[in-house]
Amino acid sequence: MDKLPVSVLVQTKNEEIGIGLCLDGLSDFAEVIVVDSNSSDSTVQIVEDRGIKVINFTWNGKYPKKKQWQLDNVTTQYPWVLFIDADETPTPELIEELRSRLIELDTQRYSAYDIPLDYVFSGRVLKHGHRVFKRALVQREKVSFPVINDLDAPGMGELEGHYQPAVSGSVCRLDSRLLHNDHDPVRTWFDRHNRYSDWEAYLRTNPAVREAAANRRTRQGRIFDVVPFKPFLFFLYSYLFKQGFRDGQAGFDYAFALASYYWQIGLKVREARREASSKEKS
Repeated sequence: MDKLPVSVLVQTKNEEIGIGLCLDGLSDFAEVIVVDSNSSDSTVQIVEDRGIKVINFTWNGKYPKKKQWQLDNVTTQYPWVLFIDADETPTPELIEELRSRLIELDTQRYSAYDIPLDYVFSGRVLKHGHRVFKRALVQREKVSFPVINDLDAPGMGELEGHYQPAVSGSVCRLDSRLLHNDHDPVRTWFDRHNRYSDWEAYLRTNPAVREAAANRRTRQGRIFDVVPFKPFLFFLYSYLFKQGFRDGQAGFDYAFALASYYWQIGLKVREARREASSKEKS
């Protein structure tokens, strides 16, 4: 069967554990390029041994960050680009759905596609509960990652934060999913989300930056960004309303972990505001 006329850009940095499985899942695509951020492990060697092109990215601490840099600097064979991380793999259903949409890709009816993620947590693929949608398949000339003036914010570094790229044209949401399966120990999930909560807390104490990021989030994300009692409401939403309980212990663990993440953001925001108030008084 012919390859999908899509260029896949894989984001890596010290991904030797999972990069092989990721690349195995990309055999249906006509072009795969790995964009590596100075890995110190065997990531690059694993990729090159498979005959796949590697481009190195060194962040200079400014905009553009990594994904926009790729749109600006990485030449691809095809106008359609799929951004994925090294712990993500297209499901067979997603491959088939993309094949069924080749006419749409050719006619450029849409400029980008949002793809839902099947998240693996505690060793189980979560089929219920909170669902993340990622604007991962884009027509490269019609999207851009906005500058939101968050260079002073901790937590994200070289990668764009938790917001979607701006699109010139229409966006379609796909039904099939990317599998997100992090092969690192669960403690690394908490390490990452500790950093992410630093970034989110910075946004909430800098209104202009928060507004810029909020304008680029999904409708679901924008609504949830302003609701009160986030930890409690998120747990109810994910575990009960979205039936996360049907995923057993893993469903509870995931809902509780993310609820704790929102609690952590709130705690850091309150600390930052106390410190700012103390400085004003002194």
